[in-house]
Amino acid sequence: MKTLITTLVSAVILSAGLFAQQQKISRIEPPNWWTGMKHSKVQLLIHGKDIAALHPSTDYPGVFIDQIIKVENPNYLFVDVRIEVDAQPGSVKFDFSKDNHIVESHKWQLWEREKNGEDYLGFDNSDVMYLITPDRFANGDPTNDDMDGMKEKANREFKGGRHGGDIEGIRKNLDYLQDMGFTAIWLNPVLENDMHEYSYHGYSTTDFYKVDPRFGTNESYRQLSKEASEKGIKLIMDLIVNHCGSEHWWMDDLPTHDWLNTWEKYTVTNHRKTLSQDPYGSKYDRKLFFDGWFYKTMPDLNQRNPLMATYLNQVTIWWIEYANLAGIRMDTYPYPDMHYMTDWTETVMEEYPNFNIVGEEWNGNPAIVAYWQKGKQNANGYTSELKSLMDFPLQEALHDALIEKESWGKGWLTLYQALALDFIYADPYNLVVFPDNHDMPRFYAQMGEDVGLFKLGLAYILTTRGIPQLYYGTEVLMNSPSQRDDGLIRSDFPGGWDGDPVNGFSGSGLSKQQQEVQSFLKQLLNWRKTASAIHNGQLLHFDPVDGVYVFFRFNQDQKLMIILNKNEQSYDLAIDRFKEVIGHHTEAVDILTSERRSLTTSVSLPAKSPLILEIK
Repeated sequence: MKTLITTLVSAVILSAGLFAQQQKISRIEPPNWWTGMKHSKVQLLIHGKDIAALHPSTDYPGVFIDQIIKVENPNYLFVDVRIEVDAQPGSVKFDFSKDNHIVESHKWQLWEREKNGEDYLGFDNSDVMYLITPDRFANGDPTNDDMDGMKEKANREFKGGRHGGDIEGIRKNLDYLQDMGFTAIWLNPVLENDMHEYSYHGYSTTDFYKVDPRFGTNESYRQLSKEASEKGIKLIMDLIVNHCGSEHWWMDDLPTHDWLNTWEKYTVTNHRKTLSQDPYGSKYDRKLFFDGWFYKTMPDLNQRNPLMATYLNQVTIWWIEYANLAGIRMDTYPYPDMHYMTDWTETVMEEYPNFNIVGEEWNGNPAIVAYWQKGKQNANGYTSELKSLMDFPLQEALHDALIEKESWGKGWLTLYQALALDFIYADPYNLVVFPDNHDMPRFYAQMGEDVGLFKLGLAYILTTRGIPQLYYGTEVLMNSPSQRDDGLIRSDFPGGWDGDPVNGFSGSGLSKQQQEVQSFLKQLLNWRKTASAIHNGQLLHFDPVDGVYVFFRFNQDQKLMIILNKNEQSYDLAIDRFKEVIGHHTEAVDILTSERRSLTTSVSLPAKSPLILEIK
């Protein structure tokens, strides 16, 4: 009998040992959490061969497993973990057992928060964002251009390839951005994009918890945020919850059959933005819009799956907390499940009530964009919690207004009318305004390489209501074809690579015109930092007459008169029409030249130039 018992015990031990060798847990996501969070319940996604046969447990004080969820794929477990208020930071050991024998153990970190959620302050009207495509800005660490095991290698000669820009390149040039006067940087996605080609842009995520090694590390991203913050520069993360990349690690082993929105054959979205509120839209077309894929290499995520929804919520909170973010720019905002997007935004704002999120709704109709903003009363009853949106209608109106020779725009949405329609928005001052971005021809190209029109547009963007965003290189007249060509729109910043003959950071090799524009923007941006009427003032504008558009920004402390003269010649602007704002004031100061101007009868305007006057 003793021999038999010994044999059985040995068999059990051997079986457990063999099982442990086979059962290798490959992932636990999120990799850690924090004490003191409002969201103190975390759902762990655990992946590994046949791990559904294992039972997780922990005896860490203040940490409890509330629920273990098994799905159809035995290689996954979803474990709901509750972190009590008295739980202390430390290394939480999770044991995984089979038949009451521990076959594997894993450490999961519980960190102490650096600050409360209320202290995460989002971007606002006092900020100017600098949008960067990291691969094309500056190569601060050439050793990570090519990484072993990653599919695409660097090829600076190929406009659609990786060029080697990285987080270190941005970090090394923070002083330049601070000196220019930018107060926030929005980076196109930096998370892992291990795709075979065209991976540089970052919009095909293959790991939601990992910075792409060709950009740097999670820690280098966090260090960038820390150093930027010390220089008064906020970090805004570009995030996508609508889709992932086709090379994402889970694509060969999906947790559930409905993890993605799948079709019998590849089906692209119809891009019909009106379907979210179309009273006559069909169910077929709505499904095609929300569930169709954005591109064949971008599988569409199914946020109606509660496990997926929780996963994406936690990804967002994790990065805000980990990297001390000041904002998120959400890509393709209207394409995921619209009700999930309300839940996602609400979840984030519950944890970080002073945070800000801007959504991309690329549509030139204010009624379509306004639908998604928090506070908007929609006819179909849809409620959004999204504070900010990209103001594509104003961008289109500005473009048309400047290139239209006769006046300040034609058609149904002139620049004047675009602002007049602000009653459609719940909060027009929280829109992000911009002359261009990474998806459209450079603003200089849009203006037909006319520096006068270019400067008029920039002056407008930096003084109108809203939160301005400029694309990297705008300050040195970076150019592109007038038709969209992504690889050339996102070309390399001059001076970002050793050996570049022109250096925008130092000014070496810049043309006289480039130097002029850089100086103009630097002066305007640094003045804007202290212009309280721009930050929180009201706006009042006058119908453009004779090619001149005038508007005012004012509060109790400051009154500004912005005059945009689109004429090829100088122009004498009579003052009488503006007395309702100017009042009894008779003098103003040109904020760019410090020249004092009389406001008694008329103001002389230089040809095709902006004039920004502070009324005294």
